[in-house]
Amino acid sequence: MNMQIFNSKHRFNAFVAIMVMSILVSCKKEKATSYGVTDQDVYGTNIDKNKKKSETEYIAILSTNLFQKPLSVNELVKTQHVIQSVGDKALVSEIIISNYMNSPDVILPSNASMRADLDKFINDLYKRFYVRFPTELERAWFKNYLQANPNVTPELIYTSFSASDEYLFY
Repeated sequence: MNMQIFNSKHRFNAFVAIMVMSILVSCKKEKATSYGVTDQDVYGTNIDKNKKKSETEYIAILSTNLFQKPLSVNELVKTQHVIQSVGDKALVSEIIISNYMNSPDVILPSNASMRADLDKFINDLYKRFYVRFPTELERAWFKNYLQANPNVTPELIYTSFSASDEYLFY
């Protein structure tokens, strides 16, 4: 019986010794590595947008983009009734955009401020409407287009972005 107690005590002590050694060996603090990475705002390319906005989402997001404040519930319901009463959804969408653009409360940059810093205007435009940054190709094309066409106004650009297919999807 003493032999069994000794073996049990010996096994227990061996087990404790192994545990203590494994804790001492495995709990070494590693030296922190710094890579000098800075924080960045990350916007995806959103090329694979495949979820279509509902009528309610489209109206609410459009009005917020153009007026910089949410639409009242009454106006939202009225606009939904107009959309539901007409069969041609694209036509109704264009009429709603036109109606919003003719409102005195719509918030648009001035032509002078748009042309003063085209890169900033283009970045802000894509972030606002498409929730992404433009690709380098889009930025270059748009900048060249605006420089070559001095009669293009922010109202025309906002209208075209509001009516675009990409704006209809997430």
